[in-house]
Amino acid sequence: MSFLDAITAKPWLPQPAPPVRSGPPTPAARVGLRVLLGVIAVLFGLFVIALLVRSRLPDWQALAGAPTSPLTGLGPLWLNTALLAASSLALQAASVTARRGKLAATRLGLALGGALALAFLAGQGWVWQQFVASGHFVASHPAASFFYLLTGVHGLHLAGGLVALGRTAARAWRDASRERLALGAALCALYWHFLFAVWLVLFALLASPPETLAALADLCGFG
Repeated sequence: MSFLDAITAKPWLPQPAPPVRSGPPTPAARVGLRVLLGVIAVLFGLFVIALLVRSRLPDWQALAGAPTSPLTGLGPLWLNTALLAASSLALQAASVTARRGKLAATRLGLALGGALALAFLAGQGWVWQQFVASGHFVASHPAASFFYLLTGVHGLHLAGGLVALGRTAARAWRDASRERLALGAALCALYWHFLFAVWLVLFALLASPPETLAALADLCGFG
């Protein structure tokens, strides 16, 4: 409102209604998920900062490439990464088919995405077993401690997502409305894409030698 409009205004007269925003309102579930993703991003960001700072100390050991490390060659983690990527793609396909009203394809995508996510978690558990069998316990050295911490917290978030995915899949097998099913599938796909991106960052850090981590710490100003 300009100065002229302010001094000539007549507040005792009926005022025009404020303009109505066009477009449907954002569902509360989508807003809540965005807030949750922001909190998770901050949490993992703090973990990454702590890892970069800690990796500059002399007692840091490389997890990848060391003769006694179960991550030599990184084969198991590459396989787990492929499983999580396939799970994310399956849920994206389920989201697309749900919007198009293709119920059978949506059910298949949700079931396949959940099964692949469970396979990823099982693969992570197998890597943990290999770590323990190789003598890399939580308190063995700082790199092992961060490996258990980062993969464990990431796995817990994925397991929590499986609960929401199970509810969405159950809705797909009931007579749920197309809009609710499409929203649930879209939110699950978004959550999986986010966790896959987080895993790529964690995987890259865990597979990096100490020299690379030190260079990243210097680049970020943690030196």
